[in-house]
Amino acid sequence: MRLITRSAFVAAVSIPLALTATPQASASQASDVTYAFSVSGSTVKNTITNNSGSVISCTTSLAPAPGGVLPPIEVVFGGGQTLYDHSDIQPGSTTQSVTAVPDGSYVALASCARDQSDPAMWVSDYPGLDTVLKLFPNPSFAVQQASPVVTVPGASAPAIPGLPDFGSLSGR
Repeated sequence: MRLITRSAFVAAVSIPLALTATPQASASQASDVTYAFSVSGSTVKNTITNNSGSVISCTTSLAPAPGGVLPPIEVVFGGGQTLYDHSDIQPGSTTQSVTAVPDGSYVALASCARDQSDPAMWVSDYPGLDTVLKLFPNPSFAVQQASPVVTVPGASAPAIPGLPDFGSLSGR
């Protein structure tokens, strides 16, 4: 009888321990993170809204898009980006700014990741992104906001000091 009682006790204690020790499924969703890109002069801004409930690490980067055409995903994700902003983002909205961007057309990319007990990754959607995301073992999501092509306008030529306004000389 003592053996049966001992076995029942071990089973009664083991089952709850096994249930609490199993890893929880990720509660992350694609809608946990959103991006909104804009251009102001030579600055490209990305407003990141973090609804994941925890701090995430985010990067906003720019890759050349000659002629305003999206380059193949291998080109964009393969090369190191030199125009970027990276920071940890608290829950809520935060704006990252890539400053002093040379004139031209760029594809704006954004990615955020959480590397804690519930790892996940969110990347701005891009043609062919699904094949890249399949390579990651943790939950990863294409964020609905696609990676847009942004154009940083050239500055207008500054006036040359000391030259008169030739329109005013004609009396008009």
